[in-house]
Amino acid sequence: MAMWLGAALAGAAAGAANGLFGAGGGMVLVPALGALAKVNGERLFPTSVAVILPLCLVSLVVYAIQGALPWGQAWPYLVGSALGGAAAGLWGRRIPTGLLHRVLGVLILWGGVRYLCG
Repeated sequence: MAMWLGAALAGAAAGAANGLFGAGGGMVLVPALGALAKVNGERLFPTSVAVILPLCLVSLVVYAIQGALPWGQAWPYLVGSALGGAAAGLWGRRIPTGLLHRVLGVLILWGGVRYLCG
């Protein structure tokens, strides 16, 4: 029961991050999946993506209902993101996990600095 409650709380935090910031759910889910569900490093990111997809769809529907979604501006990014996601899904496992973690850490730091300074 405690693991289920922890997972539900982590899911709620990931959903809130996704809804508020448009990103960040994975930063909540990846450590939670490792700690609570004992998902190993190689399966953490795919499992996180599987959980984040419904979160993104819920956020998309809420924003669309509110009329806050600029479809014309979003489409080109959607196409590029789909291609990038497919490429990463096909070839990402060939990249060492440690390198992926370091690259993600640099991207998170870079984004954080941009938001704090900009």
